Amino acid sequence: MSDPIESRVHVRAGEPVDIPDIIRLIRSLAEFEKLPGPDDAAATRLAQHGFGDRRCFETLIGEWDGTCVGFALFFMTHSTFTARPTLYLEDLFEMPSHRRRGIGRALLQRLASIAVERQCGRFEWAVLDWNLEAQRFYASLGARTLPEWRLCRLDRGPSLARLAAVRAEAEHDDSSR
Repeated sequence: MSDPIESRVHVRAGEPVDIPDIIRLIRSLAEFEKLPGPDDAAATRLAQHGFGDRRCFETLIGEWDGTCVGFALFFMTHSTFTARPTLYLEDLFEMPSHRRRGIGRALLQRLASIAVERQCGRFEWAVLDWNLEAQRFYASLGARTLPEWRLCRLDRGPSLARLAAVRAEAEHDDSSR
């Protein structure tokens, strides 16, 4: 006999028809994290990057009774130390009204299966320091937090442009010799 909750949860690959739901869930995630969500131009880029000719990421859709209530957005990176690909989970979110129903676990299980199928050396993601509930959930699945690592970032704008300009100047100086 199947578990009644498990039979209500379904995970599948995201498809172009899911773009409005994916954008809705990303905006809900941004609200949860108290960050600005994607505007309409960003939503268009997300659709292109996820489902266009040159895909940058993949998605999984978490459904409850056929309704999209969660998603995972992921992509492949590479570990030079393991000499294997790494599955990197960028975002995992389920609507607060549908938490504790096995949707997040089902999404993570599918991602772990993909990592195994693709012979990944690692399956990684980041979690916000204040999201203790998520940290406990991930620990219950066997994930460990790496306290010795810190995420570094250059956002699009002056810092990124400044660093790129330094590189461009150096290349210009080398070519003019």
